Amino acid sequence: MSSHPDAPAVPAGTDVAAVRLEEVEHVYGGAGGPVAALGPISLTVPRGTFLVLVGASGCGKSTLLRLVAGFEKPTSGTVRTGGTEPVPGRGAGIVFQQPRLFPWKTVGGNVELALRYAGVPRAERARRVPDLLERVGLHDVADRRIWQISGGQQQRVAIARALAGDDPLLLLDEPFAALDALTRERLQEDLRRVSAQTGRTSVFVTHSVEEAVFLGSRVVVLTRRPGRIALDLDVGLPRTGVEPHELRALPEYAALRAEIGRAVRAAAA
Repeated sequence: MSSHPDAPAVPAGTDVAAVRLEEVEHVYGGAGGPVAALGPISLTVPRGTFLVLVGASGCGKSTLLRLVAGFEKPTSGTVRTGGTEPVPGRGAGIVFQQPRLFPWKTVGGNVELALRYAGVPRAERARRVPDLLERVGLHDVADRRIWQISGGQQQRVAIARALAGDDPLLLLDEPFAALDALTRERLQEDLRRVSAQTGRTSVFVTHSVEEAVFLGSRVVVLTRRPGRIALDLDVGLPRTGVEPHELRALPEYAALRAEIGRAVRAAAA
């Protein structure tokens, strides 16, 4: 599967895989016996791809994301990020469904802390905090406490914090699921713009077909448990130069939404 044409160029002769899963299976233990959650699944994600995983609840999307993050080890098969086994807290910025911010710190303080953990010198942190907040549209609330901003703004802080390090990979586990429809749409637009600006490889989990088509340069639909690949599709829509409302009005957009919607319904049956 090729990466999107807008993805950053990678020197010839290098391994372009940001994420590689080979014959991965994952089984959870429990009082009622083992539960096969995922696989077998093989997947290669080139650098610069915005991959969206979509499917019904319980199909293994979040399990796959946790394996890529290194929070869990596969029962069988191999997971590699950048050619090595993933280690929690290294090599990937992570955005969860809940922002998980430090409420006693300011907006800017939360981002500054992420930069400090990333090893950024103090002087450079002072310069980069405003840049990161500008990128997610929060330049005017840097001095507010977390409890003084809205849920949508808090999620923007979480995205800015995940972008603070130089990690080549961004992992997002249904980050907009708890938000109202208007805020969710605005944050989708923000994330799509930031993705185009940074060129960072992203893996995004969602239940929403609309969200998958709008955000993804590539969409993978998973079957019901144990999750396997039902559809692997390059989206092919322009990543830059098109306003969000124009993108959503394209006939190609509607056709992709219908195709992926059919695949999700069939995979959940």
